[in-house]
Amino acid sequence: MAGSSAAEPTVSRGNAEIGERFSFDDTQDFEDARRGFVGTAEERVVRGDDGEVWDLEAYGFLDRDCPPTANPSLWRQSRLAAQHGLFEVTEGIYQVRGFDLSNMTIVEGDRGVLVIDPLISMETAAAALALYRRHRGDRPVTGVLYTHSHVDHFGGVRGVLSDEDVAAGVPVIAPEGFLEHAVSENVYAGTAMGRRAAYMYGAALPTGERGQIGAGLGQTTSTGTTTLIPPTLYVTHTGQTETVDGIPMVFQLTPGTEAPAELNIHFPNHAALCMAENATRTLHNLLTLRGAQVRNPHVWAHYLTEAIQLFAPHVDVAFASHHWPTWGRDRVLTFLSEQRDLYAYLHDQTLRMLNEGMTPLEIAEAMRVPPALERAWHTHGYYGSVSHNTKAVYQHYLGWFDGNPAHLWEHPPVEAATRYVDFMGGADTVLRRARESYASGDFRWVAQVVNHVLFADPDNAEARALQADALEQLGYGSENGTWRNFYLTGALELREGPVGTPTVAASPDIMRALPLTQLLDSLAIRVDGPRSWDADLAIRFRLSDGDPVSLRLRNGVLIHTAGPTPGERTPDTEITLSETDLRALLLGSASLADLAAEGRAEITGDPDKLAELFGYLSAPDPDFAIVTP
Repeated sequence: MAGSSAAEPTVSRGNAEIGERFSFDDTQDFEDARRGFVGTAEERVVRGDDGEVWDLEAYGFLDRDCPPTANPSLWRQSRLAAQHGLFEVTEGIYQVRGFDLSNMTIVEGDRGVLVIDPLISMETAAAALALYRRHRGDRPVTGVLYTHSHVDHFGGVRGVLSDEDVAAGVPVIAPEGFLEHAVSENVYAGTAMGRRAAYMYGAALPTGERGQIGAGLGQTTSTGTTTLIPPTLYVTHTGQTETVDGIPMVFQLTPGTEAPAELNIHFPNHAALCMAENATRTLHNLLTLRGAQVRNPHVWAHYLTEAIQLFAPHVDVAFASHHWPTWGRDRVLTFLSEQRDLYAYLHDQTLRMLNEGMTPLEIAEAMRVPPALERAWHTHGYYGSVSHNTKAVYQHYLGWFDGNPAHLWEHPPVEAATRYVDFMGGADTVLRRARESYASGDFRWVAQVVNHVLFADPDNAEARALQADALEQLGYGSENGTWRNFYLTGALELREGPVGTPTVAASPDIMRALPLTQLLDSLAIRVDGPRSWDADLAIRFRLSDGDPVSLRLRNGVLIHTAGPTPGERTPDTEITLSETDLRALLLGSASLADLAAEGRAEITGDPDKLAELFGYLSAPDPDFAIVTP
């Protein structure tokens, strides 16, 4: 990576100690990751309309010995996750792995195939399906199943299925609540999540021993076209059975685990269990670094226990939408039990310590995983981490406040930084002391203290350089893939400027899939409150194909209602149009003047009121600063 440094001796020694601490001679995971290999794509680069979206050869360097600039445990995990191709899980079930952050699973039916979790981008999904067909024949897609509501499990659906297929009766199956959570996560806080995801997955980092080597859950996110076809069949309860193209399935709903809407699937005819993302080859996130709703490990552990009770006696292979399968009934039981114990331990021990008065930072420093669990590679924090997961448990129960009144009304970052630097004797003194800490290998402290100089004076070139160097060294030593990516992306932006948001989740397909109420909610969160404090607007849309919708902007709040509302005043404007045209109007793909000119909208009252309303909307910034003010 341009401008990068070698690993400092402290980092090199720490990484070497990792290599001596764990059983790197255990090759079972490598045997499992290669098992059932059928073949891989001849064309190693997947392209879209805007260029390359995935490179199967990007991680070839991982075949070399681990360098000092990488944690050996993460290097090992990345070598495993980077293996790409079509793999047979068991007779009639195949996975395409290494074509995106997630896996695409293909189950053969009587006439065609059921596709489970069609990746992030339609381009990578199409390439994955083409690989399957090259080896197994040109079978039609007779069903699609989304295991949960994260974009890496539905975004590529238009690479395997069309609207015409759905109209012809091909089912699209998902857990109850899928659509609401899939679209709200990618829209309401989508801009901020997308910007932070650029750090989390390191999509803008060059791959290599000093750059991006993986994200723990998979290598990185593809950068193609994100799509969504709404489900046509929902799973509403555990024990529900469905048969698609001769493939019987038994479902277990697991809401509130890895996603707000998620399910596991038992395939009784194959003695196979799909664990979605509830049991993978890593400690998962209870709160992702990109941001999300906090996940409850108590619930997570409960559903893993339930899965063991329901399915383990009838399962010869367990697989997930990331990583590689586990074969053998005893090994499956051990794997699921250890995953369950891991989440239960973090939950229970965090509660024990917080009830003893410990703060999130103190708990994170004190928490240790039991040795028996730590010896299992799949419990390591490659994606989630013990440190940030314990803080998530604390947040789930007690929120952001640690109880210390000194933390109740702290100055915001820039104002606090200015005061800190002044108290510490000025930027020159801080940087001199920080360079001493850097030389001693205390990179964690350097990053913490130099951050104050940066936020007090973001143009301080010496501070930017030292902070970048410290973040880089922290990245080199991280076992967690997303921590490494955060550190290295921060260093990259300090040296070269913002990288933006390589992957955009709130695609046109997702916006179209929003229920009208959620689309209106997405407008409400864009209202600039202070600018609209004195505004009082009332607009009614009379839908030619639905119930009327009224908007009221008052006190800086945009409220939408259907039907009569007490206190509702006569609207300033009434507009009659179809719901399709209203959506286009709200999304900015059509103007009211054009709709009226084409006879698709009738306007009563003052048409300028709608333009005034739109004028109060602010545009989100997908490139907002993270490592600088």
